[in-house]
Amino acid sequence: MIKTTKISVIGAGHAGIEAALASARMGIDTVLFTMNLDAIGNMPCNPSIGGTGKGHLVFEIDALGGEMGRSADKVTLQSRTLNTGKGPAVRSKRIQADRLKYRSVMKGVIENTENLRLVQAEIVRINVEDGRITGVVTALGTEWKCERVIIASGTFLDSRIVVGENAFSSGPDGMLPSKGLSDNLRELGITLRRFKTGTPARIHRRTIDLDILERQDGEEYITPYSRDTDAEALNGITQIPCHTAYTNSETHEIIRANLHRSPLYSGVIEGVGPRYCPSIEDKVVRFSDKERHQLFVEPTGADTDEMYLQGFSSSLPEDVQEDMLHSIKGFENAQVMRNAYAIEYDCCDPTELYPTLEFKSIKGLYGAGQFNGTSGYEEAAAQGLIAGINAALDLRGREQIILSRDSSYIGTLIDDLVTKGTNEPYRIMTSRSEYRLLLRQDNAEERLIEYGRYAGLISDERYEAYQNEQQMIKDEIRRLSKTSIPPSDKLNELLTEAGTVPMTTGMRLSDLIRRPQVSYEMLAEFDVTRPNLPYRVRYEAEVQIKYEGYIERQKNEAKKLEKLSEKKLSPDIDYSKIDGLRLEARQKLNKIKPSDIGQASRISGVSPADISVLLIWLKAKE
Repeated sequence: MIKTTKISVIGAGHAGIEAALASARMGIDTVLFTMNLDAIGNMPCNPSIGGTGKGHLVFEIDALGGEMGRSADKVTLQSRTLNTGKGPAVRSKRIQADRLKYRSVMKGVIENTENLRLVQAEIVRINVEDGRITGVVTALGTEWKCERVIIASGTFLDSRIVVGENAFSSGPDGMLPSKGLSDNLRELGITLRRFKTGTPARIHRRTIDLDILERQDGEEYITPYSRDTDAEALNGITQIPCHTAYTNSETHEIIRANLHRSPLYSGVIEGVGPRYCPSIEDKVVRFSDKERHQLFVEPTGADTDEMYLQGFSSSLPEDVQEDMLHSIKGFENAQVMRNAYAIEYDCCDPTELYPTLEFKSIKGLYGAGQFNGTSGYEEAAAQGLIAGINAALDLRGREQIILSRDSSYIGTLIDDLVTKGTNEPYRIMTSRSEYRLLLRQDNAEERLIEYGRYAGLISDERYEAYQNEQQMIKDEIRRLSKTSIPPSDKLNELLTEAGTVPMTTGMRLSDLIRRPQVSYEMLAEFDVTRPNLPYRVRYEAEVQIKYEGYIERQKNEAKKLEKLSEKKLSPDIDYSKIDGLRLEARQKLNKIKPSDIGQASRISGVSPADISVLLIWLKAKE
């Protein structure tokens, strides 16, 4: 049987969802293939969205017109903003999500999107003729002719579950693995590596003594991920508390006594695991001086008693897992509903991709998500959105978008992958960006909405709301810069209590807000002309005033990078023929095929001297 479409998306996890929705919403006939219709948007690991750096990605996805933030708001069980005691650059929103409801919401969104068909089928072959995509073939033999393919296979490619001495072919959560596609990709010349990730056991709520654990409540005001979300309705939900627990010396001793049974150390696990989300046995070995490790007890849904024990992922045998668990205070009688496990899977070498996420060797083939070597739902969704947008733009004959490092964490993520590659599952963190103060959660729209508008994913109504908000921010900054208030005993008492010097003469409100100890909200009583403004406007105005000097400095640094990025490099350049380049630089440049001098300068093994040679060569060519 032969069927036709324009774009085929393989996998309906977080990357595949965003890719398929983006291309379909851009008017392109799209088919989204999934191994299991009941597992669309599944959260096989932690039931949360956001976190340090990851929350930034969700705001950016929404600013581009993606779906993750909008759906996450609908299934929020608890919301917290991390790092509130630090500067705005590293503050990140994280929610506990209702796992089953998220799957249901996402499936409904897909089913009600025009130009998008949802098909349960396993793709076992990608057809390529003369270096171009021509279609995909299912395990049942149906051929779907198409012009673009996006691989968003998650952790399913030739995947294997490992628990202690037991290892068997399986996808996450007991689903079927994808068999055959890995061999096909190798035949097409795509380099595959073996990565590994893992997840903790799920515990029955009623068997945990929550009363003796530390309670962790949600924040007082919930800032929505999406502008389309009704903030008042979101803040009307009853948030479910989380709890914290700790390992102890007994837990660590049980782990050390059973390391010989750990597949991590016995050689059973071949894949490379994530550095920043290690298993508990790996933590105990690597951080042997720590007396305890913090764990987070989190609900997986409003209508289930399954609890997630974040920080306790493991691949140790079942009996050892239970001994470890029962050694933790509050878990002495805990009942395991799902065992912890490790999962190995195939993924590509992302340096074989352009910054558009299209493969260099095959026209029309894109990679996204964990297939590109990343970990995390948010990293996957971000890549899926970019791959979907670019596949649709390319079909229309329009220029594909490449996000720069100073524009977004999405740009940083993709640039790191395609320029430097990764030897382990890549996780976004605020520390990965040299422009953190420019890439705040609160200004994601300001940075990215024009890209979403260009792609056709931002409605006129939303764009108008964004413009109105930006005008309110400018007006408020202007008012604060022009409005002065006189000193008073009450105001000076407040300033003294805050730890800053009292006023002796009148001062502009903006100068007061620049003081680290003073906030916009503190001055409300003394600011008699203050208008009634939305929280987002108040917050953004304060941040821009308080950090104006630092922001300008980073903008100037970004301009220097932009000048290098303006010097484009053709993918047809043969660097082995450029005199003056060192041998290593020639090899690396020919492998990566950087799009511009800026990207070339970030390739490991390309020195400043090599960049100077390239600049001279470019000038001579011009």
